[in-house]
Amino acid sequence: MSSSVNYKALTREISSNVSQLRTSQPEVMQGFNALGKAALAPGAIDAKTKELIALGIGVAARCDGCIGFHTQALARLGATRAEVHEALAIAVYMGGGPALMYAANAVAAFDECAPEQVPAGA
Repeated sequence: MSSSVNYKALTREISSNVSQLRTSQPEVMQGFNALGKAALAPGAIDAKTKELIALGIGVAARCDGCIGFHTQALARLGATRAEVHEALAIAVYMGGGPALMYAANAVAAFDECAPEQVPAGA
């Protein structure tokens, strides 16, 4: 099964649209950016685990943009396919059938961002 969403293109488009909000709503966007920076700051939970949590929530909330951004971050942080799949299993458990459909999309998004992780013949 392959996703019809190109997550790299989607995140580029979202980033472009968000830049308009940075201009028109600078205080709101600065606040949002500060929230994200604080949430992802080093602490008791490492950055990769935080991104796995964020991906799971994005799947359960059925947010394609969240899937795109967090799979890119996970690829950058060196997440393995097994780690991503295990986090997606928890998202499906918590989100039921609709989360399963978005978990399948997240598999495609991670494979797009980290093609070296895709098993041969997959």
